[in-house]
Amino acid sequence: MFGLTPLGLLHTAISLIAVVAGLILLVRDHGISPRRPLGRLYVVTTVITCVTGFGIFQHGGFGKPHALGILTLVVLAVAALAERGRGFGRASPYVETVAYSATLFFHLIPGFTETLTRLPPAAPVFASPEAPGLQALAAVLLVLFTVGAYAQVRRLRAAAGTPPLRR
Repeated sequence: MFGLTPLGLLHTAISLIAVVAGLILLVRDHGISPRRPLGRLYVVTTVITCVTGFGIFQHGGFGKPHALGILTLVVLAVAALAERGRGFGRASPYVETVAYSATLFFHLIPGFTETLTRLPPAAPVFASPEAPGLQALAAVLLVLFTVGAYAQVRRLRAAAGTPPLRR
């Protein structure tokens, strides 16, 4: 289906669970936290998505998607350390929040890329991952992530009673 191997189908299904859980958490809770059941589901499915992604070599050998999987796992580890208050001091809640949100951003890049270079099957929206329109979409996602991360930091600072960030 859509040129996916059985591993690719499993990877895609699990990644969709992670993305939906992450989006629900951002909308409902304004952040992703594994302290809640849906947050734990997000983290577990994100790890499984990364691990299953390492076995997919649709475009040859090790590539950008694999590097993004490694980066995602590293950022999840940073977020987990921050969650436990290790190594970041007073910045821990900010590091944790922005790091978990970054992992959702990392999900969206290959998600949009794979979807829009495969669908509709007869004439995909973009011919390749390097298509200028797809690169522009990635830039828009980066801007949305940056604005969202800034809003999350402001919300945390307000909740902690600290002065707002300077502009």
